[in-house]
Amino acid sequence: MHPPIIDWQQSLREAYRSPAELLRDLDIAPQSLDWLERPEDGFRMLVPRGFARRMERGNPRDPLLLQVLPRRRENEAVPGFVSDPLAEAGAQASPGLIQKYAGRALLITTGACAVHCRYCFRRAFPYADAHAARQNWGPALQALRDDTSIGEIILSGGDPLSLSDERLGQLIRQLDSITHLHTLRIHTRQPVVLPERVTADLAAQLQGSRLRTLVVIHSNHPNELDDSVDQALMRLRRSGALLLNQAVLLAGINDEIGIQARLSRRLFECGVLPYYLHLLDPVSGAAHFALADSAAHGIMQGLNAILPGYLVPRLVREVPGDPGKRP
Repeated sequence: MHPPIIDWQQSLREAYRSPAELLRDLDIAPQSLDWLERPEDGFRMLVPRGFARRMERGNPRDPLLLQVLPRRRENEAVPGFVSDPLAEAGAQASPGLIQKYAGRALLITTGACAVHCRYCFRRAFPYADAHAARQNWGPALQALRDDTSIGEIILSGGDPLSLSDERLGQLIRQLDSITHLHTLRIHTRQPVVLPERVTADLAAQLQGSRLRTLVVIHSNHPNELDDSVDQALMRLRRSGALLLNQAVLLAGINDEIGIQARLSRRLFECGVLPYYLHLLDPVSGAAHFALADSAAHGIMQGLNAILPGYLVPRLVREVPGDPGKRP
């Protein structure tokens, strides 16, 4: 018997937007956490109910909850933490088309996500001014056609899977027509936080492209990867896409060797290879997630001692102006 088909857009409409409601449904006393109803920067809470069901009831330190619950510390100004930590505003070849590295470019497809991660490096990104979807993607696509040095296009956002299957399929077909492109990479958290988004139509759009396709998911903790996520990832694999994972090293959430090892093993069970483990980008509002470099190196030494090499992600930092991620 096949599981019922769930409308992902309806799931998104029903997502939690009130921290008080989320804490109430998790049986967590509101006074146990220094939470915010309305962050000063306007980056409101958004949490799909399916993702919330993976949180431990009654646990104010649940690692999934702490990634998404707005907290008072976000309003603290911390030296070195800025609104544009990767200097993306100055790296746009066209509105919404960012080129920082040779041979590849990144397309901001939308400002919408299915979840608002509190450490997001684009939480203050000016999506209204850098929207590649204007004029049916025209200026961004023309910039790609004009630059034959670009062979790989990365769809990002927001989250590109916030686009409808029809809209995303239209974009992929237009990218297919640019002859010097050979690789399509999609960066998305939706298969993890909203697995019902991986529809049969989405898989067909990916399978129908001539471009070599990679889907880079974003999972930070093994508790995120339940059976519904496993099924979504299986559908992506069957489309022919190679699946990789990017995680962010977050203090108090996944900064232990055992948690990282469990994450790598669980990803492999789901057909996903660990790719990058990012040091936190210093975005305003996220300083409480930062971990010292020495602690990060200690975690990597521990992982190298207990995991096979193919399950050890690369520890990296992104530094504006560098030709690639800095190991």
